[in-house]
Amino acid sequence: MLATLDTLTALALGLIQGLTEFLPVSSSGHIAMGARIFGLRDAPLALSVVLHAGTLLATVWVLRADLATLARDTWSQRKDLTMWRASDSGRLILAVVVATIPTGIIGLSMKDHVERFSHDQQVVAVCLMGSAVMVMLTRLGRGEEQVPSLRQAFFIGVMQGIAVLPGLTRSGSTIAIAMLLGISGAAAFRFSFLLSLPAITGAVLLELGDPAELLGLGWPALLGGVVAFVSGYASLVLMRGLVHRGNLFLFAIYLVPVSILFFFW
Repeated sequence: MLATLDTLTALALGLIQGLTEFLPVSSSGHIAMGARIFGLRDAPLALSVVLHAGTLLATVWVLRADLATLARDTWSQRKDLTMWRASDSGRLILAVVVATIPTGIIGLSMKDHVERFSHDQQVVAVCLMGSAVMVMLTRLGRGEEQVPSLRQAFFIGVMQGIAVLPGLTRSGSTIAIAMLLGISGAAAFRFSFLLSLPAITGAVLLELGDPAELLGLGWPALLGGVVAFVSGYASLVLMRGLVHRGNLFLFAIYLVPVSILFFFW
């Protein structure tokens, strides 16, 4: 398996990971397709860790201003928890914590089923069509709230948990449900990707097995991680602009034909 991982394969998978991790087209299905195109029946698990680490760093970099504000406000109000809980930063952090709980429960309970579904082409196709529906639903969201309530956060977390299904977009689903619940597009984007940080970190830790496997992948995997970071950063910037302009629904133009092709191919 590892012998087949040449530089071109790792770079291509890094590019696919970076673009599809954040754009609402489902990274899991596209990574599986890319692995097969380049002759890997299954991408090495250690490579998945490296690629996810690249997109995790891209998320941190894009959200660095928000993360710095959250950290600064939390530190300055550390002695007055009541004031911190009432502040925007405190409410936002609590919302992320609340949303992460159902995500973790659903994700862990569905882990074995997801593995099986990922090899069922028609299941992936149906989920891709579900992704198309979710991005279309963003057209209905016209909210103005900037920070989700704990109730709203819970439902967004449930949606993120369900989005572990292969072919169902995490970013598109969480942004769509947030906007339908009355949150503005810009705030939905911010919350969706703040919420992705513990989810992606958890995925990396769960996939991280023997560290020797990471070393065995060599330079190609490291280059793939760098490409995942760069392409992930670019896709996040693109995604933010599309959400702010209300054009996320345009991805349905891609998702609908791809889901139909998957289903019948």
